[in-house]
Amino acid sequence: MSKISFNNWLREKARVFDGAMGSALIEKGMKLGEGSELQSVQNPSWVIAIHKDHLMAGAEVITINTFGVNPIRYDNYKTYLAAAKSCADQAIKAFREESGSDRVIKVALDIGPLGELLYPLGKLDYETAFEAFKNIAVEGWSLGCDFAILETFTDLYELRCAVLALGEVPELPIVATMSFETTGRTFFGTDVESMAVTLGDLGLSAIGFNCSFGIAEMLPLVEKLKNETYLPLIVQPNAGIPEIIAQIAVYKTDFDQYAKHLYKLLEIGVSGIGGCCGSGAMHIEKIRKVIDQWHEAGNLPLPSNLVYKTRVASASKSVTIGENIVIIGERINPTGKKRLKEAIRNLEFDYIVKEGILQVEQGADILDVNIGIPEIDEADLMKKAVLKLQGFVDVPLQIDSASATTLEAGVRYYNGKPLINSVNGKEEVLNSVLPIVKKYGACVLGLTLDENGIPASSIERFEIAKKIVERAEAYGIPRHNVLIDCLTLTASAQQAEVVATLETVRRVKQELGVCTVLGVSNVSFGLPARELLNQSFLTMALAYGLDAPIMNPAHAPMIAAIKTFEVLANKDVGSKRYIEAYGETSPQLILASKEAQIIQGATQTLDSKGSATPLETPKDQLIDAIKKGQTTVAAELTRKLLTLMPAVKIVDEIIITALDDVGKRYEKGQIYLPQLIQSAEVVQAAFEVLKLALAESGEKGINKGKIVLATVKHDIHDIGKNIVKVVLENYGYEVFDLGRDVAPEKIVEACKQNAIKVVGLSALMTTTVASMRETIALLRASGLEVSVVVGGAVLSEEIAEQIGADFFAKDATEVVRIAEKILG
Repeated sequence: MSKISFNNWLREKARVFDGAMGSALIEKGMKLGEGSELQSVQNPSWVIAIHKDHLMAGAEVITINTFGVNPIRYDNYKTYLAAAKSCADQAIKAFREESGSDRVIKVALDIGPLGELLYPLGKLDYETAFEAFKNIAVEGWSLGCDFAILETFTDLYELRCAVLALGEVPELPIVATMSFETTGRTFFGTDVESMAVTLGDLGLSAIGFNCSFGIAEMLPLVEKLKNETYLPLIVQPNAGIPEIIAQIAVYKTDFDQYAKHLYKLLEIGVSGIGGCCGSGAMHIEKIRKVIDQWHEAGNLPLPSNLVYKTRVASASKSVTIGENIVIIGERINPTGKKRLKEAIRNLEFDYIVKEGILQVEQGADILDVNIGIPEIDEADLMKKAVLKLQGFVDVPLQIDSASATTLEAGVRYYNGKPLINSVNGKEEVLNSVLPIVKKYGACVLGLTLDENGIPASSIERFEIAKKIVERAEAYGIPRHNVLIDCLTLTASAQQAEVVATLETVRRVKQELGVCTVLGVSNVSFGLPARELLNQSFLTMALAYGLDAPIMNPAHAPMIAAIKTFEVLANKDVGSKRYIEAYGETSPQLILASKEAQIIQGATQTLDSKGSATPLETPKDQLIDAIKKGQTTVAAELTRKLLTLMPAVKIVDEIIITALDDVGKRYEKGQIYLPQLIQSAEVVQAAFEVLKLALAESGEKGINKGKIVLATVKHDIHDIGKNIVKVVLENYGYEVFDLGRDVAPEKIVEACKQNAIKVVGLSALMTTTVASMRETIALLRASGLEVSVVVGGAVLSEEIAEQIGADFFAKDATEVVRIAEKILG
C-alpha cells in the first residue's frame, strides 16, 4: 500500500486499532521474563489466537508482535520479524475463513524504543540507532507490512531519529506515538507542543499517544494535541491503572465510563483508537461498537482546525514566530569575537554553553549558533556544539552556516525542530539547502541576495524572496516554514538603502505572508553611538512588520523598544509582559546598556533586574558552573578550592548545595531530565579532582552511605535505574549496581555482604511488579533491616504499599531525598 492510499484510508473514517499483546500472552501462559516477541517463534498459536480475537472483536489494524525486536537486542531480528508477520497473516486468514468478512485489514510493523539512551545522555551512538531503526523498517516493508507504528517512546530525540530512519523507506507510512506522564510531559521533559512541532513536518501519516495511563487521564493530552497538529490522531491508552492481585497486574475497566470517554475522543477528532497494556478483545469490541454508532449517526473524524504557524522547537519548548516579537540571540558567532574564536578552536564548549545560557537569561527566545572559523572541521564542531547546547538551554536553536554539510550536521543531531540559517536566491544554494530543510522538517531563513549580490532596490529583493518561497514550496516545504531576511545594510555606506530594507520587510510580510527576520545591528556599523541607531532602526523595522530581530539580548534599550512596541501594537494584551518586566524598574536602569556586562568567564551571573554581577568567591563560581554545565571550569575551580578547604567541605557546602538547587528546579519543572543529567556530569568532573586529591593525601574517600540498586528479575529495562545511580553518586553515596533482571536471592546476598541499609528496586513492566513483590518479601524474610525504595513507570504510591515497599520515588531526586532521611 502506498503512503498516499494509506493516508486516505486513515482519514476516511475513524479506525479501530487492536489491543495489547504482552498482557494477553501472560493470560495464555507466557512466563515472567520471557520476551513477548519470542512467542512468535516459540508459541505462534498464542500470538495467532490473540490477533484473531482482536479481529473478531472488530479491529481493522493488526500490530505484529515486534515491539521489542531490533538489531541491537537480537542478531537474528529478521527471524522474529518474519515469524511475527506470519502469525498476523495466519490470524487474518483464520478470521476470514470463520467470519466470512471482507473487512479491509492493515498490518502494522510495531517498533519500540531500543532500550538504551542515546549519546550524550547515554552511550548509544546516534548513527547506530539510526541504522537499527532503518534495518527494521526495510525488513518490515519487504515482508509486506502496510505501515509502521513507533510507540511508547518517551525520548523525543530517539523518536525523531527513528522517524528519520524509517523515512529511508519512502513508501512506508509512519505513525508515531509517545507516552506521557500525568505532568503533561514525557519522562524526558517533552511537552505536547514540542512533540507536535518537532514531528509535524517529518512526513508522518499520524501522530498520537499510547500507554501512559487510562483513557480518562489521556483525554486532556489528546485535546491539547488536536490543537497543535494538522495530522490525524491515533490514541491507544492502557485499560486503566493496574492493581496487583495475587502477584499479577490486573486492569479493571468500567465499560460504561469507557464508552463515554471513547465518544469524547471521537468528538475531539481522533482518527484511530486502540488499546495498550491490559486492553483485550472486550475493549476492542467496545471501541468497534462506539465507532460504528458514531458513523451511523453521520459523523466523520473532524479535520484539523489548526491555523498554520511558523514554529520551531527544542525538546521541551516551542516558539511561535509571527505573534509576539521573537528575539534571536546573536552572540554565538565568532565574527569580531576573539575570545569565542579561541573557544571554538580549543574546543571549549563550556564557554559556548555559558554564552548560550546567559543569552537565554537575558531574553533570547532562539539562539543562533555559528562556529565558522578557518581551519576547523566545521561540520563536526557544529554537531558537538548542538549536542552540548541542547543539554543546557531549553530554547530552540538556529543552525547558522554557509556550508550545507555543516547545516545538515547541525540539524541531524538536533533534538527538536530547528531554524536553518540560511538559504538565498543562488541556484547552487537553493539546490543544496532546501533538500535538507525538507528532509529534517525544519524552518529555513532565506536571504534576499543572489548571484548578483544584494540588490539596492526593494523590488529586486522582494523578487528574490518570492523566488525562495516558491522554490521551497516546489520542494514540498510549506510556506509557514520559510522566513525571509531582507538584509540590513549599513547606514554609513548605503544610507538610502536602509529604507529599501524596511519596504521589503513590509512587502514580504503582506504579499508573501511569511515571517521576517533582520540582523538589526548591521545598520550602525561604522557610526558612533551605535546603540542609538540600532534602537531606532529596530523600532522602525517592527512597525514595518519585522517578526524576529537577530540581536544582542544584553542590550537593554533594544529589549525596551520591543516591549514598548508590543504594548502599543496590541501584541502584549493588557500590557502584562511590559508590567512584569518594568513594573518595579527605574527608567535609568531600563535605558542602561548591558553590553559591557556580558560574561567573559564563569565569574558573573544575573541579578534580579537582569544585570550581570561578579561572582565573588570560588564557591559561588563552582555552584554556578555546575548549574550551567561548565565541566572544565568546574574541575579547575575544584582544584582551586582544595587549597582553601577540605574535600568533604567542598562536597557538603558547595556540590550538594548546587545539586539541591538543580534538583529543586527539576522537581518544579523548570529544567528537565537532560539538564539534570548534564549537571550530574559536571559534578562527576569535580569529583574526579577530589578523588585524586584524596588518594594523593591518603585521606579517607567521601562516602555518605551504601545503597544497592537493581532492576528486578525478568525486567530488562534499566534506563531509570542508571539515572538514579548517577545522581546518587554525585551526592556522595556508594552505589552497588547489580544491573537488570536480578534475582531476589542475589539482591539479598549483596545486602548481607555490604551491610546495606537502603535498596532501590526498579521495574518498568506491569508483569515484573510481581518480581518486585517477591524480592521485597525475601528481604523481609532474611531479617535484614533495610529500607526498600521502589520506582518505575508502572508503579504508584498505592502499588508500592501493596507490594510491601517502604517508599515510592517518582524520580531520581526523590530517591536522594529518601536516602538523606535514612542515611544522612
